[in-house]
Amino acid sequence: MKTKLFAGLCGALLLGAGCVETVNEKSTAGVPFIKDRVEGRYDRPMDEVFGAAKKVVNNLGTLVNESTFYNQNTAVRTIEGKINQRNVYIRIESVDPKMCNCIVQARTRAGGVDVELAHYIDKEIALGLK
Repeated sequence: MKTKLFAGLCGALLLGAGCVETVNEKSTAGVPFIKDRVEGRYDRPMDEVFGAAKKVVNNLGTLVNESTFYNQNTAVRTIEGKINQRNVYIRIESVDPKMCNCIVQARTRAGGVDVELAHYIDKEIALGLK
């Protein structure tokens, strides 16, 4: 009976796990359908928000990668870092020349989510803009 229960739990775990898309247009292991990101909108140019986000990631952890994507008419800048043994992904999109959208995503090594860390990073970015 215990073996069947254990096998059933392992099967359910395997069915629930999969790949999720990160905000920098890559994929990573994780449990889908769980909120893993926080979104903020700032009344500042994209370069200022990008600089503040880089500073926050460098102060709290390690900057792993930064990149720029060019979608149809707008540029998108992304940051990837490690903070508290979590993978952190930040996406900054320009809404108009003076306003931008910032999405922060934080995931554990095992694919779990850390929304509290994502929220903390978002608030630190906002404080870095003042």
